[in-house]
Amino acid sequence: MSKRKGRLINGILVLNKPIGISSNSALQEVKRLFFAAKAGHAGSLDPNASGVLPISLGEATKFSQYLLNSDKTYEATIVLGCSTTTGDTEGEILRKEDTSHITTDSIEKVLSKLRGDIQQIPPMYSAIKHKGRRLYQLAREGKEVERKPRSIKIITLEQRRFRSGKRAEVDIFLICSKGTYVRSLAEDIGSMLGIGAHVSNLRRLGAGPYLIEDSICFNALREAREEGFYKMDSLLQPMDTALSIIPKLVVSDEGGYFLRQGQPVLVPNAPRNGMVRLAFKNDEFFGLGEVLEDGRIAPRKIVVDTSSIKASAILRG
Repeated sequence: MSKRKGRLINGILVLNKPIGISSNSALQEVKRLFFAAKAGHAGSLDPNASGVLPISLGEATKFSQYLLNSDKTYEATIVLGCSTTTGDTEGEILRKEDTSHITTDSIEKVLSKLRGDIQQIPPMYSAIKHKGRRLYQLAREGKEVERKPRSIKIITLEQRRFRSGKRAEVDIFLICSKGTYVRSLAEDIGSMLGIGAHVSNLRRLGAGPYLIEDSICFNALREAREEGFYKMDSLLQPMDTALSIIPKLVVSDEGGYFLRQGQPVLVPNAPRNGMVRLAFKNDEFFGLGEVLEDGRIAPRKIVVDTSSIKASAILRG
């Protein structure tokens, strides 16, 4: 059996991803700095976007889906009167138009129509797959394929600052459901105004429970690395913070033992249905369970007890 490379470290790093690197490159750098055996990100950011990128380490990767499905918060600058092939500054300019006639009122009328449940067509420059290939790969070859509209929800959409002129700009703030493409939203705003538009700046302010104020930049990570892994590990959020919207259920040591063996158990004062966040009396999180029809709790995603693995590794020397 091959030896596992890296540390058995569990937790979530709320990274403040800088502009200019891909989400996967950011993930690999975090994994390297932590010398983590396993890591994954929950929801990618474009290379030219910055902000909150939660990175799960170790057993926390089991719960990344809940972050992928969470609402996201952004601030963006939209350049009006200029459309590009990618919907952002990376693409080639398609056309330019005078925007001197655009006002805050005309923008507000458009934004009011985009709030709530809407249909959005994903951009060609996206990671969505079509017949086994990423759309951006096809786009780079000059190909365009039909994309089906997707249902998304724009919970909040506000214009924060408007700069008028022949090439007007508007800063927006939005909270949206998963799967929302801000570049497509910018293009829709331009189209509804009768002009082109693209995103010139995009920053993610929040992903689920994680906010930009709680994020860590690479410089801070590297400084912590110089002090040692103890300092770095103190920057991690507990695994179950990704599941904060799921009710917590305290389980006895005996009940936890059987759940870890894959067996459903009865737990006093459990909810009548749905998913539950499982914890021991000492508040140690150990997984997710689901309430069955007969009231028992069935294990669904259980955290591996790494303490015995670490101990055996120490004994092996």
